[in-house]
Amino acid sequence: MLLAAGGINNSIVVVVLASAVAYGTPLLYAALGELLAERSGVLNLGVEGMMLVGAVMGFWAVQRTDSLLLAIVVAAVAGGAMALIHAFLVVTLRANQIVSGLALTIFAGAAGLSSYLGNDLNVAGQPAKHAFGAFLPHSWQSAKVVGPILLAHSELVFASWVCVGLVAVYLGRTRLGLNLRAVGESPAAADAMGINVAAYRYAHTIVGGAFAGIGGATFTLSITPQWVDGITGGAGWIAIALVIFAFWRPTLCLVGAYFFGAFSGIPFTFQARGILSGVPPELFQSLPYVMTILVLVLVSSAGAKRRLGAPASLGTPYVREER
Repeated sequence: MLLAAGGINNSIVVVVLASAVAYGTPLLYAALGELLAERSGVLNLGVEGMMLVGAVMGFWAVQRTDSLLLAIVVAAVAGGAMALIHAFLVVTLRANQIVSGLALTIFAGAAGLSSYLGNDLNVAGQPAKHAFGAFLPHSWQSAKVVGPILLAHSELVFASWVCVGLVAVYLGRTRLGLNLRAVGESPAAADAMGINVAAYRYAHTIVGGAFAGIGGATFTLSITPQWVDGITGGAGWIAIALVIFAFWRPTLCLVGAYFFGAFSGIPFTFQARGILSGVPPELFQSLPYVMTILVLVLVSSAGAKRRLGAPASLGTPYVREER
């Protein structure tokens, strides 16, 4: 029975599904954060930069403190601090949200702040002193099919499932969540009801940045426990497309994250098994980005976005009318 279970668990389908969960987890965190920001009407194209800053600061924190929990907190604070800059520009100064987000990604990206921090803090090229890993009993992890796919993962994976549930309940069952949706749909009407539009947009953009920071730290503290420039590899851009792919719903973000995560993990799985060895690895590595482009093309029109459930005021600054 053990041999049979081992054979099934080592099959390519199970391995790909297990890698989908692992590689989809940082996408899920970033997508949940982007979803909260977009539900408030703020388009945040700076997710990639926030993930990179969260990744390097989380890694620095674990090297200095030996605490994984504190490292996650530091990553969240770093991502939230970057999001605060974006919120100030687009909410207070009413800057163009696309320009602000792109500028933030350039500023904090692989050739910007995150790279500077990595070099200045002297964390490049070092293995992580501590990293998140599988923690459940080995008998659970080796259970047939279910074990490697769902149970042989770190605490960050299980925490992401909890976050999906909390965000879903928050948006659909709480007054604050319903107010947030009102702000995203019609900020003028929400303002007339006494809802502070600016406060909601600030709060949820910052929380979204904190989620992105945790997503970045998932790379440096779990998937590849080290820091190298550009370690997220464009995951922030995939997360933005993922929110559209999920129709702005947290539960569908879970499905979409693992869908894109599978495409991210396929190159490593195929390479390790020598499958299609004659095919350039770059072809497989481009799969998640090709799928991202296809999703964006399919839903690029304003009509398609509305049918899919995009917030009506997404990307539009709110100017309160004088009374």
